[in-house]
Amino acid sequence: MMRILHLLFILVVSSCTPAATSLQQSDFVLPSDENIRITGRVLRTADSVEIYWSGTSVLMRFSGQEVKAIMKDAHGKNYFNVVIDGDSIRHISVDSVRKHYTLASGLPPGEHTVELIKRNEWDKGSTWFYGIELSEAELLPLPAPNKRVIEFYGNSITAGYAIDDTTGGDSPDSLNTNNYYTYAARAARHFNADLYCTVKSGIGITVSWFPLIMPELYDRLNPEDPDSKWNFNSVTPQVVVINLLQNDSWLVNMPDHPSFKARFGNKAPDGKQIISAYKSFVKKIRDVYPSANIICALGSMDATKAGSPWPGYVETAVKELNDKKIHTIFFPYTNKPGHPRRDDNKKMAEQLIRFIEERAMFQD
Repeated sequence: MMRILHLLFILVVSSCTPAATSLQQSDFVLPSDENIRITGRVLRTADSVEIYWSGTSVLMRFSGQEVKAIMKDAHGKNYFNVVIDGDSIRHISVDSVRKHYTLASGLPPGEHTVELIKRNEWDKGSTWFYGIELSEAELLPLPAPNKRVIEFYGNSITAGYAIDDTTGGDSPDSLNTNNYYTYAARAARHFNADLYCTVKSGIGITVSWFPLIMPELYDRLNPEDPDSKWNFNSVTPQVVVINLLQNDSWLVNMPDHPSFKARFGNKAPDGKQIISAYKSFVKKIRDVYPSANIICALGSMDATKAGSPWPGYVETAVKELNDKKIHTIFFPYTNKPGHPRRDDNKKMAEQLIRFIEERAMFQD
């Protein structure tokens, strides 16, 4: 009788223990496992997660020394940063054939975290994440999810285009794009907030360097599919940052460009029309996020240089919206050739962090 009671006690205690994913019998874990946390606009299926957007994250915690990811890329053009224990950072290139990628190995015994973060843009195609394999290890429960969420709508500045180009040029090589070091990602890490980056190099509100504009992109799950819609009820950011109009500021002065002709015909929009279009987009964001603080930003490229009318357009639009939770911030023009680099983004992040902290936008 005592032996039966002892067995029952063991069973009850075991059932009350927080779940870790035991890998004694199988070392493969699907991405749907509760101990793998994926942050970003992704498509989840029974056996995979399709990743599109810059900054999308796959986070796991484990006890052991080695972890591998099983992945495949549409065209073999995407790069992911691998962040080990929040410190050590390297990157991997994902092949167009499904294969294993060693994220970490030879780690000291004990508990570790590994995070995969997409560094480049969705125009390089999708990446599929099929799960992980751990050798002589155990997947552990993660801390409670972040309460804070910050979402960015932006162009190449927020995407991190050419941020790692050290040649002094502005290389389109996707390896030089690195969302992890943008002002957006830096600010999110500072606030321990989940990051969502709805971004595309070259995009504008009224006109882009290609046919698509942000009011047509902002609500997509799969950015390449106009019928694929994001569920705005699934995530609620406390802070939304809109940093657009840099590309508009160039293209409205290029009447021979195909995008100008497609959007405007033969006559460029005047200030009132630009302000109206900007207000219309901000209203779309307000409609899907009724309680968020919305920061209307601009910079740090030449749309904020001395004498530029574009900060004034933003200020007028925000004033006319008459919403106490819609704000403006302008990043000073760096007066450098090309796109902002890591040091420029660090300064932008510091400015944005101060702005958010002074207004206590995260209250939890």
